[in-house]
Amino acid sequence: MEKQLVELRHLASNARNRRTETGIPRVAMVQGAIPEHELAAVYDPMINLILTGSKAMTIGERTMRYDPASYFVMSLDLPAVGEVCPDAIGNPYLAVSLTIDPQMVGMMLADLGHVAPPPCSSGFSVASVTPELLDAWLRMLRLIDNPTDIAALAPAYEREILYRVLQGPHGAMLRDIAMPDTALSRVRLAIHWIRTNFKLPLRVEALAEIAAMSASAFHRHFKAATAMSPLQFQKRIRMLQARMLLIASAQSTAAVAYEVGYESQSQFTREYTRFFGQPPARDVRQVQRELRDGLA
Repeated sequence: MEKQLVELRHLASNARNRRTETGIPRVAMVQGAIPEHELAAVYDPMINLILTGSKAMTIGERTMRYDPASYFVMSLDLPAVGEVCPDAIGNPYLAVSLTIDPQMVGMMLADLGHVAPPPCSSGFSVASVTPELLDAWLRMLRLIDNPTDIAALAPAYEREILYRVLQGPHGAMLRDIAMPDTALSRVRLAIHWIRTNFKLPLRVEALAEIAAMSASAFHRHFKAATAMSPLQFQKRIRMLQARMLLIASAQSTAAVAYEVGYESQSQFTREYTRFFGQPPARDVRQVQRELRDGLA
């Protein structure tokens, strides 16, 4: 597989140290030392393939590490903190990703028409990469140099990547987000509500009703899928939104705390410090320094 990786690295070599669009729908790449504040975010459902170096993703109470021998799949919108590293001889981190379109997965399942794998409880995991999956990625990334072929061929190559993942250990995870009556698809409805209404008080009973589950079953399935409780999920969404507001605006800490749903500034500061490792003002100064250094 090393020959495939060499070509993939060449095709993605123009990536920058932030999300770099390829011109191919839903396909992006990134390279180098990524600022910490950009790695703490709400990630869209994706298939992430490392080409050089390694990455650690911390989601709730779980941390997963992967490198060019493996790939990462996230089937839900999840708040996570990433950390990237160069390889053993110092070559910079390099990766590509495909944002998952549940509708396309659903159409593929309808076309395949075979018995699906058993239900999946987790919304993210890592599996070993295969030559067939790398071949599909090669066909996709070669379109970067042939943009006139993208409209005609990218959908077919996207289906091939999804097909290879569906046939692998993550098949149940992809299948479950595209089917309406699975636990993962119901958790996805609750996640959408939390992301849209993160400022409001959270009631597990109301979320369970949205997911059409009992409160106890919903809590169990939500934690299995996201590695955190619904309340922990909401707090992480609030913290990430607060950081974005503090960096992008001149609002005070008190104003931002209220904006993201806190009535107590002291409680907000405690939870912000617990999540980011330092109080809001100090954290924002550090991020702003990183941004200035990146523009220098």
